[in-house]
Order: sequence, then structure tokens, then C-alpha cells
Amino acid sequence: VAVLLAWEPRIDPADLAAQAGLTADRVRAALTRLGTAGRVGYDVADAAYFHRELPYDADRAERHNPRLVDARRLVAEGAVELDGESAAVASGDRRYRVRESDGVLSCTCRWWADHRGRRGPCKHALAVRMARRGAVVAAGAAP
Repeated sequence: VAVLLAWEPRIDPADLAAQAGLTADRVRAALTRLGTAGRVGYDVADAAYFHRELPYDADRAERHNPRLVDARRLVAEGAVELDGESAAVASGDRRYRVRESDGVLSCTCRWWADHRGRRGPCKHALAVRMARRGAVVAAGAAP
């Protein structure tokens, strides 16, 4: 997606999806990630994305998000077991259940019990989301 930005003053996610051969949801997720990396901005007044390049370390935001760092570690360790609408995540000496309902992930961990998604997803839900995306990408790459 980043290659297709081409310094456009206004980015149309639907056009970008067509050019990239991706779904609109995948393009919006990519634009969010590019925004975090300082490569895309969003103008609230125009309700539109635009291409930009900010002079800072693109990985800094991720390094300072402990839940994201922990989720990546859980996926790398193979701690996520996908099972349809639910998943099991081994973390420490415990196993947590992550369930999806209407596109929202919930978890049996303390973070979810305390915050109910108001402060973002827990590391287990993030790990499940990453594992599912990896499974979809891997399935798409299969012959």
C-alpha cells in the first residue's frame, strides 16, 4: 500500500484497494499502520487521508506499546491456538480464552475484566488477531 501512495494530496481508500487488489478493510488497516509510522496523515476537516513523511523512527510507537510487543512475542512462541470463533492463548502458566462476537474480541484475562476494551485490546486479543491474519495470509499463499 505504501508504494501506491505517490505523494497524493488526498488518498481514496477505495481506489487504493482496487489498485492494490486488497479489501477496503485491509487498506484501512494499512493506512492506520502507515499513520502510526508517520507516513500518512488524516485531515479531519476534509475527512481524508494524505501522504506525508515525518522524520522520526517508524518503529518507536510499536516499541513503546507493551501489549503489542507481548502479543508479537506470543505469536512468535506459538502460544495461540485458533478454533473458529474462539482461541486459546498460553501466557505464563495460564491459558486464556479469546472469543469473537460481532467482530469484537473479548478475553478471560484481568486486563479485559478491568477495562472491557475501553483502553484497547489485551495482549491475548492482539495475538489472536495477528495469528488470524497470518493464517489468512498463509492460506492465500497456498497453491
